[in-house]
Amino acid sequence: MRTALTDLVGVRHPLVQTGMGWVAGPRLVTATAEAGALGILGSATMTPPQLRAAIREVKSRTDRPFGVNLRADAGDAAERVGIMAEEGVRVASFALAPSRELITRLKDAGVVVIPSVGARRHAEKVAAWGADAVIVQGAEGGGHTGRVATSVLLPQVVDAAGIPVVAAGGFHDGRGLVAALAYGAAGVAMGTRFLLTSDSTVPAAVKAAYLAASVQDVTVTDRVDGLPHRMLRTPFVTGLEGAGRAGTLVRAVRHAASFRKLSGLSWPHLVRDGLAMRHGKDLTWGQVLLAANTPMLLKAAMVDGRTDAGVMAAGQVAGVIEDLPSCAELVGRVMAEAQETLRGLSAHQWNA
Repeated sequence: MRTALTDLVGVRHPLVQTGMGWVAGPRLVTATAEAGALGILGSATMTPPQLRAAIREVKSRTDRPFGVNLRADAGDAAERVGIMAEEGVRVASFALAPSRELITRLKDAGVVVIPSVGARRHAEKVAAWGADAVIVQGAEGGGHTGRVATSVLLPQVVDAAGIPVVAAGGFHDGRGLVAALAYGAAGVAMGTRFLLTSDSTVPAAVKAAYLAASVQDVTVTDRVDGLPHRMLRTPFVTGLEGAGRAGTLVRAVRHAASFRKLSGLSWPHLVRDGLAMRHGKDLTWGQVLLAANTPMLLKAAMVDGRTDAGVMAAGQVAGVIEDLPSCAELVGRVMAEAQETLRGLSAHQWNA
């Protein structure tokens, strides 16, 4: 299926595996790329040397295009961009809108720039700065998310952006791909669906928790870092929502200390990153620290398997996913469903 996305990045199928921290490592990205979709490394939880090693590992396993997701507000974003340019990465995606300077530097190095956006005005801004395409995530998407449903947000961005648009939030099958194409998108991006594959390195107990979840078990809370965050409801989330400011601060300091030890970051660096993630919000110091060490809360679940003590970012589609196919099986299934859906539509006789 050829679209503006497949032409832009050189993949066979208009499907994107999003750059999830602690989840989108070399194994998942390689499997996605080999299946003909665009895999994106989640680099926010990697140090620069780890990022370079991960890029080289993927390149040693496949010669197909893949991308790297960056935090645009990270203090070392320029260094990471340099690594991507040096290693010949095909695509750069961003969880937040990158600066005009970062976009220019990447494009000068031949890297395709695809920021993620949650509003029409953001898409218009990065398009004016030279972005090649955008991923637009509706409220159904996992992790940090907005309040506007994909079915309302997507056509707005398609009409305004003037560049290829990839739809995210609520997609898991071929019917969704056809719906996104009908809205004018050039493809779909999926996080939770790729997390729940046999190629994902997420612990079995965590995958089981996702598969057991209903749509009602996926909630949105701002108690993790002060911003709306869609995730599975876990004992940790329930406790955080019930804690006062003092309890939140105690939890934040404990988790921040663990993340500081793991990442090698200083306390000033952690606080600076937390403040950068505030986006003008009136956050408590506990929330600032939690914002800085959210990666540690994700690691507790996604790496350590602590379903009782971590954050499990999840799109609403977690409530309708019931199996763990390989990436190859998933991509093949989605594309077959899309073709079947298109054939079904063309078979209808429309009466004026």
